[in-house]
Amino acid sequence: MNQTDVIVVGAGPTGLMLACELALAGVRCKLLERRAEQPNITRAFAVHARTLELLDARGLADDLLPRGVPVQEIQPAPGANVDLRTLETRYPMILIAPQSGTERILEARARELGVEIVRGAEVTGIRQEAQGVVLTLADGRSESASYVVGCDGAHSKVRSLVGIDFEGKQYETHILLADVRLTETPGETLFTRASNEGVVIMIPFGDGWFRAIAWDRLREQVPLSEPLPMEEMRDAFLRIAGTDFGMLEQRWSTRFLSERKQAERYRVGRVFIAGDAAHVHSPLGGQGMNTGIQDAMNLGWKLAAAVQGRTPAGLLDTYESERHRVGAQVLLLTDGFNRLVLGRSPFRRAMQSVAVRTLLRFRRTRWAMIGRLTGLGIRYPAANRRAHAWTGHRVPDLKCEDGRLYELLRDGRHRLVDTTGSSAAANAVGDTVQVARYAGPATPGLPAAILVRPDGYVAWASDDRTDLAAKAKAAVARGLSAEPVSRA
Repeated sequence: MNQTDVIVVGAGPTGLMLACELALAGVRCKLLERRAEQPNITRAFAVHARTLELLDARGLADDLLPRGVPVQEIQPAPGANVDLRTLETRYPMILIAPQSGTERILEARARELGVEIVRGAEVTGIRQEAQGVVLTLADGRSESASYVVGCDGAHSKVRSLVGIDFEGKQYETHILLADVRLTETPGETLFTRASNEGVVIMIPFGDGWFRAIAWDRLREQVPLSEPLPMEEMRDAFLRIAGTDFGMLEQRWSTRFLSERKQAERYRVGRVFIAGDAAHVHSPLGGQGMNTGIQDAMNLGWKLAAAVQGRTPAGLLDTYESERHRVGAQVLLLTDGFNRLVLGRSPFRRAMQSVAVRTLLRFRRTRWAMIGRLTGLGIRYPAANRRAHAWTGHRVPDLKCEDGRLYELLRDGRHRLVDTTGSSAAANAVGDTVQVARYAGPATPGLPAAILVRPDGYVAWASDDRTDLAAKAKAAVARGLSAEPVSRA
């Protein structure tokens, strides 16, 4: 018998979030990280509204908010302004926060929950057996578990060892990154300027340091191995934006090529992949860390249920069918941003900007675009065509008698929300699932009962109050399992 239920490979935001989810459910989890120490490098900096909601559902959002700077207005294209304050969420913003800060919060929670974190552990081999997986490490040791999840980044060793193809392309333009101090503070929280020579972005970390980002066509063929001096970043900002904000100190810099790739599949037997191991894309739009954390939230409760024998193994298939589809959508979104901002044809860029401004004028297309950017519009397809319209949707943070719904989700369990004011649903499900009684205002279209998954999506809903107790009981039985859905 394996002493560890799940081994997670990679201690970035995705791996840490997954480890937290598993440990919260009582799963014996070990986290292996190739790096012996945590580097002082932050590539991700945007935390979107849906990710903040999910962190709130685990009691972590309030810890992260003071570490970041909120942005409530964005411009996805020249002349196209979006006011995020109009979004119906507790977090109508993009929070600019260093990835390192998010990792520290997640690591502290993982340790609090008893996760064993082993640094300097490099995976070199994988062998799948009938009841588990055996990992070989670079130092000759082996580790075994019932399941393994590779959250080990774009160059994932786990993905390579199980033979999953990583399909896509590499972008041509080099990206310049540097953390700098400034003598002049930009007037905009998220400063962005573009010209025919490229694009520059300046992002505050809230601690006196700024992330300078440049796509500089004049320097796009410089070898990636060549050091990036502050003078080169200054020159890019001066030519493209007309100012370098008085850059006076640089603590870190690098060049890299971004890619647009997605794994062919997210599972091979007892081995899964998530985060950058499953999908990488242009950093424009700030989707990488958010998509990875949401992968972890989707997989965590399902994997815990399978480990503990609380549900048929078919539930695990829904991880790939739900999240592969989302990953493909994110790649389309970020590739569109990349072409819009970095396209070589000024005429094409202008026409794309006109198209974006036009789409934002109409409510339906505006929500489709902003919902995808923020993650609030993600919906998972229902297995049953006759399912309620709310099935698969993000559930709003409903006011309940015992508090906000997202506060009630913090134990990582399903919740059945009863909006009828009766005790029928509670009497039907007993201790199997906690019942939350809706205490908010009368709302048109709100179902009579809603079964909410641990990751904040609707597993089942019903408008019919007739025989609600029996329907709720049957829904709970089905909701703790699931039928695989076909990939859209």
